[in-house]
Amino acid sequence: MRPLFLAGGPKARPKIFILWPTLNGISIWFTAERWAYVAEERGELVGPRTEVLKTVLRPERILIGGNEELLAVREREPGKHLVVVYRELPNDGFIITAFVTRHVRSLARREQRWP
Repeated sequence: MRPLFLAGGPKARPKIFILWPTLNGISIWFTAERWAYVAEERGELVGPRTEVLKTVLRPERILIGGNEELLAVREREPGKHLVVVYRELPNDGFIITAFVTRHVRSLARREQRWP
C-alpha cells in the first residue's frame, strides 16, 4: 500500500503520509513523528506500518470511541485485533494511535458505526 501523498525531507517539515479516503470519504494524515510514537509505545507494531494504514482504509468494522474518535478494527490473527484510533474532521483527519488487543469483549461494548 502506498500513501496518496508524501511530503517532507531532511530540511523540510516531518514526512506526512496522506491516505486514500476512508469509508466516509475523508483523507487521513499520519506523520512520521506520530508513527515513531506508536512504534515506541507499542513494540509489536514496530514493523507493520502498512498494516496500520490498511486497517484505517479497509477496516472489518468501525467503532466509536469515548471522545467521538473512531476505532478501525481488523483481526490480525485469531483472537488478536489491531485497533487504529483516528479522528475525522470536516476536511481531513488524523491517526491518533494504534494498538493490538485480545480484549474483544471491551470492543463489543462500543457503539458500532460500520458496517
